[in-house]
Amino acid sequence: MGSNSFLAIGTAGLVAAAAATTVIVTQTPSATTATAPATTAVVTDGDAARLAKQATFGPTPAVIARIKALGIDGWLDEQFAARTSSFEDLAGLAVRNSYCSIEEKANPYCTRIRRDSVLPAMRFYSNALNNDDQLRQRVALALFNIMPVSALKVSDTAALARYQQIMLDNAFGNFGDLLKSVITSGAMGSYLDHANSTAAARNENFGRELVQLFSIGTNKMNADGWLRRDKSTGAFEANYTPKDVSEISRALTGWTYTRFPNTRPTDTGVSDLSRPMVMNAVAFDAGSKTFLGSTIPAGGTPETNVDAVVKRLVGDFSMSPRITLLLIRALVKSNPSPDYINRASRAFRNNGKGVAGDLRALVRAILTDPEARTPDLTAKGGKLKDPILLSLALARAVNMKSDGYAFTVRDVQMGQQFLRAPSIFNDYPDDYPVAGSTKYVSGPSKLMTVPLIMERHNFVWQWAMNGDVARAEYQTPNWVPNRSPTVQDWAQWEAFGDDVSGMVDRIDLLLLNKSMTETQRAALTKAMTLVTDPSPALRARRRAQTGLFIVASSPQFQIDR
Repeated sequence: MGSNSFLAIGTAGLVAAAAATTVIVTQTPSATTATAPATTAVVTDGDAARLAKQATFGPTPAVIARIKALGIDGWLDEQFAARTSSFEDLAGLAVRNSYCSIEEKANPYCTRIRRDSVLPAMRFYSNALNNDDQLRQRVALALFNIMPVSALKVSDTAALARYQQIMLDNAFGNFGDLLKSVITSGAMGSYLDHANSTAAARNENFGRELVQLFSIGTNKMNADGWLRRDKSTGAFEANYTPKDVSEISRALTGWTYTRFPNTRPTDTGVSDLSRPMVMNAVAFDAGSKTFLGSTIPAGGTPETNVDAVVKRLVGDFSMSPRITLLLIRALVKSNPSPDYINRASRAFRNNGKGVAGDLRALVRAILTDPEARTPDLTAKGGKLKDPILLSLALARAVNMKSDGYAFTVRDVQMGQQFLRAPSIFNDYPDDYPVAGSTKYVSGPSKLMTVPLIMERHNFVWQWAMNGDVARAEYQTPNWVPNRSPTVQDWAQWEAFGDDVSGMVDRIDLLLLNKSMTETQRAALTKAMTLVTDPSPALRARRRAQTGLFIVASSPQFQIDR
């Protein structure tokens, strides 16, 4: 895209723009120097909107005003304390496998209510759109993307909801506590075959992903995020061996599903995946285990073995830079500098009180770092919005209210169906390389195929330009409990009347964090002024929709900088 005007997305244009946002950490790092202060006494509109892009699901006038009023650190403190989102009621929908075929046989929608991802996915979108604990939700989503479960295997509404609650509850806690909750989660026990792994029949699937994806990663990492190489061979230094995976898997045997009350030992289909797993001492391998240079003496319990595994992983030197890098990529930019990773990861190694794994300290360090607070307009700057973030940012900008159903219809069309990822690697790997580059990465770019780019374009047209049309996805089906329609309140835009300049200012603030150039402003103003409906309210609405569509379909909006 050119810098002098906004153009509707073209396939080549957005692909090129995505490539420009995207670092495989394999080379010798070069020093970088950040010059902006971590926080400032006075927060400008642009600063506040940029932070809102990183720490919420999309800027709104209210969020921007709150950040300016409290300052960055004050707003972060408020967000750390906020807890309005919950999946607890959905986690209470747990039923036996036979429930829909026996107890609720007459209800044709029982399976969708009790054995599907629709309701927890709707709740995620509704929370993200409407609730004020935005930062907790953004971090919970980032953590979920690191260690996901999928309804393609775990077809259990309550279990999926409980897993989302685990992410919310631990978003600002200690990473070690999060890992313990994941290890004993019924949903994860089912997804990666960890449940009912025994000393005699050990399953190593979960143990492998625990080290490879959920914690330390495949290769050793320096504090600045660069992968370590063997000085003699030049090969990357492995973090673990197959023997380490085997020994960790031995330490995690003995866990089984909690059963529903009043069931007999011979009953089948009575496992409650929504509750933490329980130990089965008979199945546990109580022998000594040695992994990653650490030994667990014989005679321990399943709980003490879990504690020992988690303590070793959280204490591993690669842990802090790797999780730091993943959260920076989720919140701020795809290609952070080594200095940025190093600065932020210090807080994860030690929060100032001698504690490792403090997610609250890490999130604060990431969001207040000079590199986060300074726009990066270079080729490697920023990050491409994935479909989930794109849809929510646009919806919040147009003041949408929804129970979340409309989003569950559109996300699958754009290649990222929430809670239905195709594999443990989720919808895309965070280090997906940019085509033709050995240096830059952009995870969401994996979803930028020609058909999916057109779906993004169509989505923006339909929810911005045609946002006042009674679209099919705006009407939640009757079978959904506590349903409510999706509506867009255009009154805030109609209130501008013929003040196109004010309308452009609002679009610039919410969609571009005050980065619009004068040439772009002139082009956008001209396009919006060409709308001349005779009704003042309709004219204002159509002008706003025109401006929103033009900007929301551009790389300048779809790439956060």
